[in-house]
Order: sequence, then C-alpha cells, then structure tokens
Amino acid sequence: MADANAAVAVVTVSLVLLGLLSGLSLSWALLPVAVVVLIFVLASGLKGRDELAHLNVCVLVLGDIGRSPRIQYHALSLSRHGYNVTLIGFLGTKPHQDIIEDDRIDILPISELKGLTVGPRIFRYASKVIFQSFQLFYVLMKIEDQGYILMQNPPGLPAIAVTWVASRLRGNQFIIDWHNYGYTIMALTHGENHFIVKLAKWYEKLFGRFSDHNLCVTNAMREDLRKNWNIEATTLYDKPPPIFRETPLKLQHELFIRMGSTYLPFRPSLDVTKEYMELTAFTEHNTQTGAVTRSAGRPALLISSTTTRILSFIPLTEIPCNLQHLTYFFLSPIEYEKFVEAGHKLPSLVCVITGKGPQKEYYKKLIDSKEFHHIKICTPWLEAEDYPVLLGSADLGVCLHKSSSGLDLPMKVVDMFGCCLPVCAIHFQCLHELVKHEENGLIFKDSKELSEQLKLLFSDFPGDQGKLGIFRKNLRESGQQRWDENWDHNVLPLIKEHCD
Repeated sequence: MADANAAVAVVTVSLVLLGLLSGLSLSWALLPVAVVVLIFVLASGLKGRDELAHLNVCVLVLGDIGRSPRIQYHALSLSRHGYNVTLIGFLGTKPHQDIIEDDRIDILPISELKGLTVGPRIFRYASKVIFQSFQLFYVLMKIEDQGYILMQNPPGLPAIAVTWVASRLRGNQFIIDWHNYGYTIMALTHGENHFIVKLAKWYEKLFGRFSDHNLCVTNAMREDLRKNWNIEATTLYDKPPPIFRETPLKLQHELFIRMGSTYLPFRPSLDVTKEYMELTAFTEHNTQTGAVTRSAGRPALLISSTTTRILSFIPLTEIPCNLQHLTYFFLSPIEYEKFVEAGHKLPSLVCVITGKGPQKEYYKKLIDSKEFHHIKICTPWLEAEDYPVLLGSADLGVCLHKSSSGLDLPMKVVDMFGCCLPVCAIHFQCLHELVKHEENGLIFKDSKELSEQLKLLFSDFPGDQGKLGIFRKNLRESGQQRWDENWDHNVLPLIKEHCD
C-alpha cells in the first residue's frame, strides 16, 4: 500500500510538471493534485488499514534531529511503551546514542533542500518550500502505515500542510507539538508587518487548526492558542530526562581531563605541580589512592549556550541587530573584572559557551575583541553524551534565550535544573513558569544587572551557605518531575485512546 501511495505521488507530480511544460497555467497544471486529493479523501474512510498500524508512530521534525532534543525524547518515550517509531528529519548532528541503539526507532533521514540559487529572494524561498513539500509528501506516503504522525512546529512551513494532507490520505491521527510560532521567528528578520510574515501567520493559523491533537510547551501558549487561534492544546512542559543530574566528582575529573586536551581553560596552571597528582583546573586525582578532590582556589565554572533554535532561522548578517542581548554575556564579564580589580573577593571564571551554528562565529568575534585577566572563555562543541556531564559539573548557568513569541521556555534551563544547577536568565514574558526569582535562580534585564548577580552569587564561592548554595539546595529538594513521568501523564493517554 505504501509503495502504491508513493507511486501515485510521483505520477501526480509528473503530471503537474508536464502541464507546466506544456504551457498550462498554474491553476490548470495543479488540477491533477486536486483530483488525487479528492479521491483519497473520499476513499480514506473505506480503505483497509494494517492491523498493526496502531503500534506505529511517525515522529517528524523538518530540522536537525540531533539538535531537536524534545523530538528525541518523544521517540524514546514511545519506544519505551512498545511503539515502533519512524523518526524523520535532517541528519546534521549525531542523535543521542539511546536513539541510535534503540531497535524500535528507525531513523529516516531527509535532505535539507536549498531551492533555486538564482532569482529574487522570495522566488528562491518559494522554490525551497515547494521542493521540501514534494520530498516530505513522498516520504510520508512511502513509510509503513502509522497510527499517529507527531510533528514539531516550528519549523512548520511547509510541514504542517503537507503532513495534514498525508495524514488525511492515509488515515493517520495528526499531532502538532507547538514549541513556538514560526511566523514570530521570521518577524525577527523581516519585521511584523512584512508580507511574508503576515502570510506565514495566516498559513500557520489556518493549517494548525486542522490537526487532530495539539501539545504545547507552556500554559501561556496553551491559552494563546485557545483564545487567538481556536486551538485546544495540552501543556507538555519540557522536563529533564534522567541523564541530566549532578555529576559525581570522579566523572567530572574524567571530563575535565578530556576537555583539557583540547581547551586550555580546563588545564591546570603551569606553575602548579604535585607529586602523584593528575591535575585539571578544577580537580585533583591522587594516582596512588584514587581519590578525587576539588582544587583549592579553583575557578568557578559558568556555562551558557548559543540560542540555536532561534538563530538557525536568521541569516548570519542579521544576527547582531536582532539579538543584541547576546552581548550581555560579554559586557557582564567586563564589569566582573572591575569588581575583582576593585578588591572584591571573587573567584576567577571559566565561561563555557556550548552550541553550534552561525551564532558561534558571532560569539567568537566578541571573544577575540575582549582581553580578560580573571576570565577565560571557550566555545566547545560537545557530544550529546558529554553535555549533561558538563552541566552537572558547573557552578552556574546563564540563559540568554529570549522567546520570539514570549510564549516558549528555554530548554537549556530545564536541563540545567535537572542537574540542580542554578541559573541567571534574561527576562521575558512567561519565564516565571520555569525560573522562580530568588528561589532557583535570578532573572536579569540587562548586562549591568547580570554582572551584579554574578558578584552576588560568587561572593561566597566555593562555600555553599550563600545564595548560590541556597538555590542549589532548593533545586535538590524540589522533587522536580522528570520527562518520563510528565510524558506518561500527558501524552500516553492520548496515544492509547486512539491506538489501543
């Protein structure tokens, strides 16, 4: 059946192209598509289904699977409950090892098509959407029969419309997992009143209503979907999986040794040597007894990440004007250095900025333009397995994520909290649903406020009686919910209702 559907798709596309080459207008050339869609819609309720289709779920992201953790968590949760998962997306970054080794998860990579390279910008973008539409439609028609298609939005152009059509033709239930609104991300580049942004909003709002079920990441987004889009959704907060936890000291040392082979900030000072001791900037390993301890006078380890989810949609040349708040991370250390030089008792800092993408070059340019004496900055790219180990080894997290819609939450902070790592986060509309000011972290609005917070939090370092220690203690005692429990409570009943 799947091969037949794919064949119909290929024939339909061929007829459209033939019509265009024959000189027909676009409306007449698209007539075969309309006819085929009508036939399939009418027949969808009558066609036979694979008796095991209810055990198959397609999980889709029109983006890099390896940089889409929530989609990977969906796939693992489905597999854990006995469902066979077809995971569709781009294979730019290696997915988590648990995904690769899971026999129930079949990764089906699709190409990141670029469209035409000549002509006006709008024409090139339209050609990319068309090419991606044909590719995605073909893949969705070709896979085995599915009970559900669960799709991440954004990116939703053209994924929402194509997935809806494919789900209607094949009789699948269609779920949209709303992370944000795609049109608000486009508005960062073009402005809210640009024609393409208004068109994207109309498209997202129209086709978003055609889904059978909806998930979203915050209560604020759920209310906005209900009030302004007439879409009912279930809030599925991002929650950390079990891999995000405080890292034992021995594992910290092993990670620091590995990172020290590439990144200087993790290496011990050249003037520090100790017999029978293996040293890093943060830890000491006694090679005779095997004991690992923290180094006296060690620097504080601060971790942040580049905002890949937003910046992957924005041209490199437009990053500075659209995301000027990124410079807060670099203006604050300048003030921090002034505090140290003024005599405040503060530790040196090692600032690690994780992430990958066009924004990384922007960060590097800022780093190269600064000269610090008490601060070291490095920008490693970590394997998926090493990232939670580093988070669990850090002393403080800094979040620079500002939601384009004001309705989604930074997943990096979720991961940090899973490691009981306190956070300083930049303020935006619904951040209070995650970061509780003066309880599990602090919220800042500008670089001056962030620098004051760094001074406050590290004034007692490395002691645990100050605010930093209190925030960590609060996180440990919060009994925070993990992803599996959250997913089982909110999503599993929805899947079982249809599939079982």
